[in-house]
Amino acid sequence: MLRDSLRGFLGEQWNVDCVRRGPSPQDVAAIWTKLAGQGVAALGSNPAEGGLREASVVLGELGRAACPAPMWSAALANFALSAVPGEAAVNLVKALGAGSARVAFSFGAVDSDRGNDAIGVADHRATGLLRFVEAAGSCTHVLVATDPSTLVLVALDAPGVEMTPVRAMGAWGFYEVRLSSAPATLIALEGGVLDDLLLKGKLMLIARAHGAARRAFELATDYAKERRQFGQPIGKFQAIQHKLANGIIALEGARLTIDHAAKLHDCADANWRYFANCAVVFAGDALRRTSLETHHAFGAIGYADEHEAPLHFKRVHLDTIALGGSPHARRQLASYLLDPDSPGLPEYDLRPAGNALREEVRGWLEQNWSGERKAEFDRKPFSKREFDAEFARDVGKTGWIGLGWPKQFDGQARSPLEQIAFMETMERGEAPRIGAAIQANALMMFGTPEQQRLYLPEILRGEAMHGMGYSEPQAGSDLAALRTSAVRDGDHWVINGQKIWTTTWWGKYMFLAARTDRDAKPPHAGISMFIVPMNAAGITIRPATTMYDGSFANIFYDNVRIPLENIVGEVNGGWKVLTGALAFERGLVGGGIVLKVAHAFEQLRRHVMAKDDTGSALGDDPVVRDRMATLAADIEVGRQLMMHCADLATGGLTPPEYGAISKVFSGELMERFGEAVLDILGMRATLSEQMPGAIDNGRFEQNLRHSLMWVISIGTNEIQRSLIAQRALGLPR
Repeated sequence: MLRDSLRGFLGEQWNVDCVRRGPSPQDVAAIWTKLAGQGVAALGSNPAEGGLREASVVLGELGRAACPAPMWSAALANFALSAVPGEAAVNLVKALGAGSARVAFSFGAVDSDRGNDAIGVADHRATGLLRFVEAAGSCTHVLVATDPSTLVLVALDAPGVEMTPVRAMGAWGFYEVRLSSAPATLIALEGGVLDDLLLKGKLMLIARAHGAARRAFELATDYAKERRQFGQPIGKFQAIQHKLANGIIALEGARLTIDHAAKLHDCADANWRYFANCAVVFAGDALRRTSLETHHAFGAIGYADEHEAPLHFKRVHLDTIALGGSPHARRQLASYLLDPDSPGLPEYDLRPAGNALREEVRGWLEQNWSGERKAEFDRKPFSKREFDAEFARDVGKTGWIGLGWPKQFDGQARSPLEQIAFMETMERGEAPRIGAAIQANALMMFGTPEQQRLYLPEILRGEAMHGMGYSEPQAGSDLAALRTSAVRDGDHWVINGQKIWTTTWWGKYMFLAARTDRDAKPPHAGISMFIVPMNAAGITIRPATTMYDGSFANIFYDNVRIPLENIVGEVNGGWKVLTGALAFERGLVGGGIVLKVAHAFEQLRRHVMAKDDTGSALGDDPVVRDRMATLAADIEVGRQLMMHCADLATGGLTPPEYGAISKVFSGELMERFGEAVLDILGMRATLSEQMPGAIDNGRFEQNLRHSLMWVISIGTNEIQRSLIAQRALGLPR
């Protein structure tokens, strides 16, 4: 509501032409007076008035509108002074809220950017030079830090104050403020307040940069729908679609991490600092990259000064670099993660039911998947660790395979957050996979009552695995081109054809897509879905070893006869069955991937922190620390995308385009993580399982080889990007 209200207000009250020609101090003061009338000037002074989350929303909207009103400084002053006794602090906060004072804030001596200067104070007189003071020309006071526990307040109309406009990134808005024995009021703060205030300031700047980047991106998206080249809208070209798909992935990652950190701050969660630094690290790079790509999409039109996009380009770069930007935040993250007493990646609050289930599953694994049983399993080659039938049956006794199933199918009807809790804990316990989620969903959505009675209970008990027979030599991502046929013959379907890259080829059943109408237009309208027992006559299986030491198979179906009742859904209605079942799961696919990366990161972190015989550790290397911090920030983006998909699923199905955003980001993160591990750990990390000296029995190099599957399977990331562009951004097909 705040966002919508402010967007409408700024649309009526502010004109970006003011920024293009260089906003006058009078313009800025006038819009600030109007904004103060809307109540935003009091944000940060009282939790009841709104906290960091609301302040970040306001900064985001000001960035979107290219409005340089001094909200950032006002919020910082409110956060810093609202609990400080003393006439100067109390009066300033009151005047700010009323709009009668306008403050310019400078971090001065505690600024993480080495390019800023500081001032000295003697006998209540301030002397020195402050650079990059935002909107000072329109303000009544400057508030500046002189040490980690002191702020100094100076009236800007006092003697000894000189202000000079500064042009940075080709834009006006900053000032140099020179103080020459200017009258000053000292305000003492508690220790640590300014450290936290600096981080709040960075998060709010990132929020404003996000608003600017998002506005320019939306302008470019609209332009791609209208601009025609070679006889069609440029938004129809795959290169433009994928460029813009990358942009929305980056923007959503930034939006979610900013909001999450601000929300935790307002809830007094101690981990807010970690997540705020993650937001700064990710968004600092992602927003600038998106800003560059936005201008690439505009082409030469974006160079013109009369266009709005250049204003946002400048804003994004100024806000993401200020206060030390991403480099300082990465150093903070590295310290958190690699200090000797580090707790590692923070655990998410999955609400009472999810947290309770996480503990329950953790305890169950300690009793049932630990000690010699797990050690014996771990000694097997990877190809033998994809599935453990006894373990699947043991989990089946708990009912957890049906965690998210409706109760009418004997499921537990648990929430998406509880499903995340289960997935996360099983990943941390390094348990083998269980269940047949996509096939079970298809049966619950489209199966007959008899099929549901026959197949669902054995899936629930962990007694039956179902493979997926989709891909063919000429039908990978283009599944509508499949040729395997199913022809009715009396009381049977007769299946002929070939399926390739089938992973669960050893399962009891195959969930098979076959063509039942060769002349259907469009082609996907002639596909049906079948359940094929893998012991049926006429099936030939040719297993092959994958590049990641797993296995898949080419499977040939030669006159395989199955009963008529083995069709799932309607004849020629298989596309609906196939896509419906995938849509049900797609929202959690990306989450499953990022949880794997998070667990592997914790394993890597322990190696990086380990001391060698000389007392040194890989974590002492600043390059390694920087790389680890970047990975950690990316993991939080993946986890936030996962959590957002869960929130969407709580109200129904996750939209396919949002599941695709999560899957694309997390799959490619897994690849980036695997590559980073080799750089960090070196040649020993390339030793494969069961080789002498292999690190964690070859875990990391095998994960890298396995990561390629997640980028390709369940729809290649190129196909997913096209889906994002067309469904999320409305670009033409």
